[in-house]
Amino acid sequence: MHGEYKEPGHKLVVVDLDVADNELRNVRLAGDFFLEPDDALDRIAQAIDGLPADSPAADIAHAVTAVLKPGDELFGLSPHGIATAVRRALGHSVDWDDIEFEVIHGPVVSPMVNVALDETLIEDVASGRRKPFMRIWEWDSPCVVIGSFQSVENEIDWNGMTEHGVTLCRRVTGGGAMFMEPGNCITYSLVIPTTLVDGMSFKDSYPFLDEWVMEALEKVGVKATYVPLNDITSEKGKIGGAAQKHFASGVMVHHVTMSYDIDAEKMLDCIRIGKEKVRDKGLRSAVKRVDPMKSQTGMAREDIIAVFLDHFAAKYNAQPGALTDSDIARAQQRCETKFNTDEWTFRLP
Repeated sequence: MHGEYKEPGHKLVVVDLDVADNELRNVRLAGDFFLEPDDALDRIAQAIDGLPADSPAADIAHAVTAVLKPGDELFGLSPHGIATAVRRALGHSVDWDDIEFEVIHGPVVSPMVNVALDETLIEDVASGRRKPFMRIWEWDSPCVVIGSFQSVENEIDWNGMTEHGVTLCRRVTGGGAMFMEPGNCITYSLVIPTTLVDGMSFKDSYPFLDEWVMEALEKVGVKATYVPLNDITSEKGKIGGAAQKHFASGVMVHHVTMSYDIDAEKMLDCIRIGKEKVRDKGLRSAVKRVDPMKSQTGMAREDIIAVFLDHFAAKYNAQPGALTDSDIARAQQRCETKFNTDEWTFRLP
């Protein structure tokens, strides 16, 4: 069995192995990494040899770590990367090339329907009714979308929400509040099998899943970097943030919202910014508009989106996809039974 993995920021690691009596046997490691001393490679292979074939990535990484000595130097190689390559060899972990993707843009629906789609479409992917996909949102009205674990009272200023006609909804993923007006930001959802990030920590999976968009940002002239855990930033400040949720069905959603041209004063009227966050991020120094993508690219939002769609499609050989009227109707029904209920919205009052 053969598996390969290139961890973000690291080198390629290649694993070849056999399985006999449900144990890993004849483990061989190779790659373009650097390792000192040479005999560390044999120690690592021997640590994996004999492990149960169904060992989770964490157990494989722990076995590797246990045989490393204080003087060992790993350059471009990590126990986690080795474990992921082993899991790929066994077929428990997949690569981007193993997935048939679709790219979807829109349609224009309410922010709450977009949030509901992040749940209903996952069910479709898990059941095999739909392929994994990357979908860029479009919405028809202003909204603040709060994270699954945020308190409404702590996050929302109702006076500002009422003044500006902004609604509220809660999404299924964690993370912070998103202020969304039509045309002011770019949001996408990536729905994939969790085997794509098998063995990865949340910290590692974020930049791994957003590698394509960092490349797309560079294409449009934005010099972006990833700031752990889930922020995308540039020389002119934060561009956006990411959030995830893993479902028991074996499918996950990873989504990102990036600022194109946000009215920061209106945003601060609607969202309460805690003292610790202000101290940490200096948000009160915000200018009237937060427009890192607009000002750095000079491009219209729809032109940036076109680059995103084209780059994802080219990088992962994705085909065009679309949502049906039935998809939208199902999401609207989910709004009625869950996302538009006080029980869900105010579950953390």
